[in-house]
Amino acid sequence: MSNDSGQKQSPLHERHVALGAKFSEFGGWAMPLEYSTGIVKEHTAVREAVGVFDVSHLGKVLVSGPGAKEFVNATLSNDLDRISPGKAQYTLCCDPETGGIVDDLIAYLSDDEHVLLVPNAANTEEVVRRLSAELPEELKLVDHHHDYAVLAVQGPKSDEVLETLGLPAGHDYMTFEEARWRGWPTPTEHDEALVVVCRTGYTGERGYELIVRNDQAAEVWDALLAAGAEHGITPCGLGARDTLRTEMGYPLHGQDLTPETTPLEGGVGWAVGWSKERFWGKEVLAALKAEGAPRVLRGLIANGRGIPRPGMSVTLTEHIPLADVTSGTFSPTLRKGIGLALLPTMVEVGAEVGVDIRGRREIFTVVKPPFVDTSVRED
Repeated sequence: MSNDSGQKQSPLHERHVALGAKFSEFGGWAMPLEYSTGIVKEHTAVREAVGVFDVSHLGKVLVSGPGAKEFVNATLSNDLDRISPGKAQYTLCCDPETGGIVDDLIAYLSDDEHVLLVPNAANTEEVVRRLSAELPEELKLVDHHHDYAVLAVQGPKSDEVLETLGLPAGHDYMTFEEARWRGWPTPTEHDEALVVVCRTGYTGERGYELIVRNDQAAEVWDALLAAGAEHGITPCGLGARDTLRTEMGYPLHGQDLTPETTPLEGGVGWAVGWSKERFWGKEVLAALKAEGAPRVLRGLIANGRGIPRPGMSVTLTEHIPLADVTSGTFSPTLRKGIGLALLPTMVEVGAEVGVDIRGRREIFTVVKPPFVDTSVRED
């Protein structure tokens, strides 16, 4: 479904309208930016209790058939041999010629013949194009971008919400389980009626992402809000998701990561299986690794009251530019301005730099994210 401006809409669009959401464009989708509660309250709900996000704009691409795992492992950066079925892995789609990051995504490994990929909304088409161009005849690639919704239940009370609904909770970080729910028809193998409950998220808090069929999304959304009422569940827009992920130093593709940024520069070299026989961009990235990255993604925290925004200039002195802010916001947790920037490697953690905020040079300290401590990996 699309609106008059051609932007795609979530299957939960009418639910968001009823809740008073303000919408913004995200990767070609009209998605909630915030609700009447406001970004700060939504952010705080996730840090202290529980929030629910509609992130149905994310892509959903299934690669299946004999050798599906092997094919994905030979194209994307991380090493699927490091994980077992039922686990998820952060990985990168890199350009073979430049090593630049075409997209960062999550791979969910069901078995050797089924790998679900969740790319960013704006990059799904390009990821599908690149995979399809090299897909062996025996494999099948299906773009389910418009068939499934994704709901993110995030925060320290997220387990209680899912348990109330009889959904799996408490499994390890970066694992997933499939479940029936509320009398849906008995599923057959890989039945579309299954709810996939993933212990993943983009907030830095303990939480889950639920993948459900579009025609079941509204029922699940309503049930989550009802089950979470006693725990203070709050519908959250993508504005709060941005402040939450920035506090964690999680990079955003299109800002902190781009096709002109390599994994080494973007601080995600840990998501590269360097010892793998092959993946897109291996040769050029290995050479860059040997040389050393000329710049690296660092955090910036305000010494004063300045709030950085993307595109603002970062300077060593008033006359020596270093880079531009790639992500910047007010941190509701720290009550300070924070940001990310691709700084020359010579600029060490602890150094002070300036950020040009509307013609005024504000001083920031260079730090290594995250900016806050959270419970994302707690058992």
